[in-house]
Amino acid sequence: MQRKLSFSLTFLFIALLSVLPLLPSETSAALDSKQRIYDYANLLTEGEKSQLEKLASDYGAENKTDFVILTTSDTEGKDIKLYMEDFYEEQALGYDKPHGNTAIITLDMKSGDVYLAGFYKADEYLSDSRLDQIRNMITPDLSNGDYYDAFTIFIQTSSKYMGISPWINPELFIFKLWFQILAPIALAAIIVGLMAFNSGGRVTVNERTYLNTAQVTRRKDRYLRTTVTKTRKPSNNNGSGRGGGGGGGRTSGGHSHSGSRGSF
Repeated sequence: MQRKLSFSLTFLFIALLSVLPLLPSETSAALDSKQRIYDYANLLTEGEKSQLEKLASDYGAENKTDFVILTTSDTEGKDIKLYMEDFYEEQALGYDKPHGNTAIITLDMKSGDVYLAGFYKADEYLSDSRLDQIRNMITPDLSNGDYYDAFTIFIQTSSKYMGISPWINPELFIFKLWFQILAPIALAAIIVGLMAFNSGGRVTVNERTYLNTAQVTRRKDRYLRTTVTKTRKPSNNNGSGRGGGGGGGRTSGGHSHSGSRGSF
């Protein structure tokens, strides 16, 4: 009897191990209790927070980086950049360890400022210029009050950029979906065209054919001079929208980060 019970328990344990990988992703997400959405300004519904938490968890696992959203209506008198840096220090944000890989977007609803930053791995892959690109993408949604959409784009685009070498512009056309669809079609068309061309008959017309039937007229071109006019290009130190730039920095604890700042 005891031997039969032991066999049954062993069988159930093995069956449970086999079923766990097949459980829905929602179950796995539920086991991840880490908080990544800090909506102190109450811009999101509970459902939106839940969806963003799951999105941040899924993309974070792919990139070994925590994607954090921070909103506030009270920075305690601090500049938004300093507020974000102190928050990173106090919360010890990081996917792999305290004060580790983190990509964070901060909204100050009182001043209308937004600041994007990347720490460690995110600092490497989300440079100031890449964060500028992401900020430019989400600024229209922020201006329209579509915060959920803006945060979704921040997480998804940051994850996409982290899969591309830091030395390559992630917005090159070769990474666009339309190019990835059309390129194989164009290549196939070129190959078929070359095959058709090579399968044709021998060409009997050459340069002598035209030399015997055409009269060549001598023509002379005389170069006079070239005038170059220089026009000073106006400087533009700000990003899109009503403000931009900012760059990265270093927290009080010595953790360096990339950064992009603007207004919405």
